[in-house]
Amino acid sequence: MQTAILTQPPRPRITITYCTQCQWLLRAAWMAQELLSTFRDDLGEVALRPGTGGVFVIEVESEVIWERVRDGGFPDVKALKQRVRDRLDPGRDLGHVDRAGREG
Repeated sequence: MQTAILTQPPRPRITITYCTQCQWLLRAAWMAQELLSTFRDDLGEVALRPGTGGVFVIEVESEVIWERVRDGGFPDVKALKQRVRDRLDPGRDLGHVDRAGREG
């Protein structure tokens, strides 16, 4: 079993840096749970990194895909999943997430 794990290519790491002073741990943990549920076979890890000063940053392999100040607040789960998908597998259909809000 150990050999199979070592021969697989490394899967991406997502890091969510959140402000402990602002008490954003639960928000960060909820987002981590959503990502792990949706991308369960595609991610190697989702890490929660405590920070201060109002920080809330989400990175995929050290590339910032969401920054609270730059992007105007917190992502809704749809936007977050789409940004992660666009980074990991742009052709992937997210099902109801991609179709939510469309008329049909």
